[in-house]
Formats: sequence, structure tokens, C-alpha cells
Amino acid sequence: MHRPLSHEEYHVLVQEKVRDLDRLHQSGGTNLVPGPRTVVALDVDGTVLDMDGRVSERVMASVARLRSYDVTVVIATGRGVQAAMPVARYMGLVSGWMVCANGALTLRLDPHAPGGYEVVSSWTFDPTTAICTLLEAVPDGIVAVEDPGAGFKVSRPFPDGELIEDYEVVSVADLCSAPVTRVVLRAPGMPVDRFSALVRGSGLHSVEYAVGWTAWLDVAPQGVTKARALEDLVQRLGTDASHALAVGDGSNDVEMLEWAGAGVVMASAPQWVRDRGDIVTEPVWWDGCAAVLDALVERVR
Repeated sequence: MHRPLSHEEYHVLVQEKVRDLDRLHQSGGTNLVPGPRTVVALDVDGTVLDMDGRVSERVMASVARLRSYDVTVVIATGRGVQAAMPVARYMGLVSGWMVCANGALTLRLDPHAPGGYEVVSSWTFDPTTAICTLLEAVPDGIVAVEDPGAGFKVSRPFPDGELIEDYEVVSVADLCSAPVTRVVLRAPGMPVDRFSALVRGSGLHSVEYAVGWTAWLDVAPQGVTKARALEDLVQRLGTDASHALAVGDGSNDVEMLEWAGAGVVMASAPQWVRDRGDIVTEPVWWDGCAAVLDALVERVR
């Protein structure tokens, strides 16, 4: 259990992040300030949501402050729609935009639409080759495919609590029967290093994939990442990546962090992910994300 930062400690952290943003600008990078052209993209798990599934009051307040400056705050998550919508609603993001399934789905949030959203972009692919390749490499693995808005179809049940969305157990043939937005491979009990080596050696091509903190693999259509979806979104909004700040902590965030004018990495991320960002902030349990968002506001005071 981590002790939250005191008010004084948090204030010091915010001022440190102000200096980080200033240094980014002074070194030739973007000069981010909150305003109608600014887009802030936030990963969920390990970034705004802690290990107990909670969003802190500081994160909530910092998001609200940014929105008071007409900043577009976008949830950009690997979660599916069913698992992402409750987080967005809890954070007060009932209108605006959200990127799900690592970029395969972009939603326009609308409290008056069925379910509270409308799908404006959806990327799918034939999962057959990926599923067969992965099961050959990891025969004991559990395979799932995502059916947008309806949850997952799985080859057998995942460990308790790992799939937030609804799921249905089906045959491998059924998993391969229709285009999907994502394929997931899970190997409970397998060390991540071993799992990663098997995936790399599988010959999996023509897709995008990211290995998680455990022996978990997300496979998306080729070229589809959070960054790709966000680039399409900023063009729709009439702005660009130089006006974007992105915060994340996982391998599926790397493209997004490199795409944004300011890529902010949580200190809990693996070193190779931290190396790909512009700024490193404190972990989720010390409100590192909130501190960066508050620092953005502080830069106009």
C-alpha cells in the first residue's frame, strides 16, 4: 500500500512537471498550453486508474480543470467499449471522444446516443492466421476475439477478474468465423520473458501487437495503434499532434507517446517505454498523471 502524496508534496511535483514542460519547449519541442486546440490523450490502467481500480480525486479535478479551458480530453485505452465506458462516465467524460481496443475503435461520446456513444471508426481484420500462428507457438494459451459492444468470444475462460467485459466460450472455428477488432492471447502462469520470446519467434506478421505486464498479448489490424486513431481524430478536430499531450505506461502506448507533442510516461513503466517519452512522471499511486495535467494549467497562470 502506497501512501498518497501530501498537499505540499503534490504541489512540489506539479512545479517539477511545469519545469519539465518548459524544458521541452526550450529544447525545441512543443509549447503546450491549455486551449481549444489542445488534445490530452490518457491511457487508463496504470495511468488514471490505480491497481485497485480507482480514479483519484486529483485526477478527476485535473481533468475537470483542463476541460474548463476547452481542452479535448480523450481516453485512449486497450480496453474494449464495455470496460472503458464506466471509467469515462466516472471521470465525467460523457461527451467528447474515446479511443478503445488500442486504436481499433473510435467513439463519439454522446449521453443521448444508445449506450452513451456512437462508433465513428472501426478497424477489423480476419483473425484466422493470427489465431493459428499463436496457438501453434503457445498451444496451452487462451485465445479471445473482441466483438465491439458485445464483449469477447474465448476459447476457454480467462482467470477470474482478468476480462472485465462479458464473454462467451466458443470453438476455435467460431473465433475465426468473422472479422474482429482484436485478438488476445493469454498464457496464465507463463513468465512474461518466455511468453514474449515465443510470440517473437512465432512469425506473426501483418498485424500490430503488444505484450502486457503479464503473459498477455493484444493483436490489432496492421497499422492500427492508439497513435493512428488519435491522428485521425486531431485531423477531424482541426488540430495536430504538436498540440497533443499523451500519458501512458505500457508497450501499447509507445506509438502514442512518440506521436504526441509531449509524451509523458508513468515511472512505473518498463525502462524501454520510459526511454521513448519526453517526460517521466510519478506512478499512478502518487498521482503522476494528475500532476502533469495540473502543470499544463499552471503554465498559463
